[in-house]
Amino acid sequence: MAELTDAAARDLGVRIISPDRPGISGSAFQANRKLVDWPPILKELADDLGIGDFRMLAISGGAPYAYVTAWEMPQRVRAIAIVSGAAPIVDLSDQTGLLKLYRWMLALYRTRPKLLRTLFYLARPFATFRMPIRYGRVLLKLLQPCDAEALRDSAAFEACFESQRRAWRGSVEGVMTDAQIYAQPWGFALEEIDVPVRLWHGKEDRAFSFRVAEEAAKRLPNCEARYVDGAGHYSLPICYMREILADLISL
Repeated sequence: MAELTDAAARDLGVRIISPDRPGISGSAFQANRKLVDWPPILKELADDLGIGDFRMLAISGGAPYAYVTAWEMPQRVRAIAIVSGAAPIVDLSDQTGLLKLYRWMLALYRTRPKLLRTLFYLARPFATFRMPIRYGRVLLKLLQPCDAEALRDSAAFEACFESQRRAWRGSVEGVMTDAQIYAQPWGFALEEIDVPVRLWHGKEDRAFSFRVAEEAAKRLPNCEARYVDGAGHYSLPICYMREILADLISL
């Protein structure tokens, strides 16, 4: 996914460091991992790289990891940008703003977790499959028009879906542990985050609706929200990356 930032980052002179979460791709699996286990990992990485303070860019499911790091390490996190970001699901007043697939998975997680686990294993061969171009075009027809248009760029399409394939190739357990984190309490409240937050969200986002983003923004004490007309879950980070990064480094 970091490939989406490359051109804009080079233009702006920004260094992008994109670590894989535990159990994802080639990163070592960490059993019983919780969201609050992430900041110590990131602190060790930053220390090893000789980095003092830094900013964080989080796209989609990366949002909770930026939030928890800002909450745990406010002295080192200068600002965070949340793009098409996931909100604390357990805190939502109304979950109809989530993609129907997510609501279905949440229901299974609460009522039939063993079945959900089996389905994850069954999904792996399909999730790691490199889709032929002709099938990719069919997939695009299922998306919002704005997202489909942005993903017609082959580099953007590959960046988005290769990251998914690599995650599943690493281990099913890693993907399942990561997925469970979104369905669990995060261990802190958004109201406790004092670090400056830029929240970017497309008004056509179907994964996490505009309404979900508004609910999260209202809870953050130091947040400026950018709601973008005509942008969806994928097209927002693909088409607006330069603006997002330029805004973030201005903080």
